[in-house]
Amino acid sequence: MAPPSTAPAAALFLAALLVLSASPAAAARLRSSSKANGKHGVPAASTTSAAGPHDIPAVFAFGDSTLDPGNNNRLVTVVRADHAPYGRAFPAGVPPSGRFSDGKLITDYIVAALGIKDLLPAYHASGVTHANATTGVSFASGGSGLDDLTAHTVQVSTFSSQIADFQQLMSRIGEPQAADVAAKSLFILSAGTNDVTMNYFDLPFRALEYPTIDEYHDYLISRYQSYIQSLYKLGARRFIVAGMPPVGCLPMQKSLRGLQPPLGHGCVDRQNEETQRYNAKLQKALAALEKESPGASLSYVDTYAPLMDMVAQPSKYGFTHTGQGCCGFGLLEMGVMCTDLLPQCDSPAQYMFFDAVHPTQAAYRAVADQIIKTHVSQFTTN
Repeated sequence: MAPPSTAPAAALFLAALLVLSASPAAAARLRSSSKANGKHGVPAASTTSAAGPHDIPAVFAFGDSTLDPGNNNRLVTVVRADHAPYGRAFPAGVPPSGRFSDGKLITDYIVAALGIKDLLPAYHASGVTHANATTGVSFASGGSGLDDLTAHTVQVSTFSSQIADFQQLMSRIGEPQAADVAAKSLFILSAGTNDVTMNYFDLPFRALEYPTIDEYHDYLISRYQSYIQSLYKLGARRFIVAGMPPVGCLPMQKSLRGLQPPLGHGCVDRQNEETQRYNAKLQKALAALEKESPGASLSYVDTYAPLMDMVAQPSKYGFTHTGQGCCGFGLLEMGVMCTDLLPQCDSPAQYMFFDAVHPTQAAYRAVADQIIKTHVSQFTTN
């Protein structure tokens, strides 16, 4: 039996988000929250030993909520995580940083493994100093994508504006240090999931312009190539570029298509098949771009396989729940809809997802371990 149509549910959900975003009362609450949590997320000096000798002075991240440690805190948008229960894995008394998880993100584990610092802070966190920024920050913005329409819809930073922020930072550092930092630093990019879910799967804003999902994929990849080329022109040489996760296994996507118990089970197979086609195209595009970019290393990171392995073999990772998030009912809650007024799971470490879209710290750590071993290690010497 074909899954039920998702347009009405998706439309109502996004409409609710947009109404909240436009609400003066909501805006006031968001601004108040920003002031209260502005300095959190700035790490202390790291005591973690490096994974191996290296010459990487900094890590810079660009993309969406999977890499955003709090850049959205300053924005009037519903795509924010600077409130409980987000950040509950951090020490008691530490306010939520804006990370879309119960704790750390993949980039936090990477900078710690390299011995650079304990956490990768948000570029727009008020407590980030110049010295701290030169050893790495994240420019990523939750809700953003490769398609500017995605970011504009939820009022967050576009990928282009993130690159402009990086250019601003390099200008502040000044030459010749800026050129050296850019050439040796690690650039981590992750985007695209919001584009396909928001603009094609749930609300087909781009379906008329791109009649097939494959055509939209081509557009997104061309944008990705353009962004990478822009960073390359600014001196970046070492890239780690993440593919899309199994979109059809996100709790929200399953919920919108009636695939949550007792109505249904499993992932949205068609979405996963389409995601795999996108990832294959992205790999080829990165390989071609690397050949055209002297001195550049463009490493594709497969996030699809490890996350699918968690779905298929949850006990291997200590998970007992992979279909719903820890927050609330775990079906649609995320951003401003995930609050501590809702019921919460007792142990996020047993959940693959913290909210209906974003992984838990436990899931992020498992993926980070693989990235450090298979990708970051190429820039270290033992």
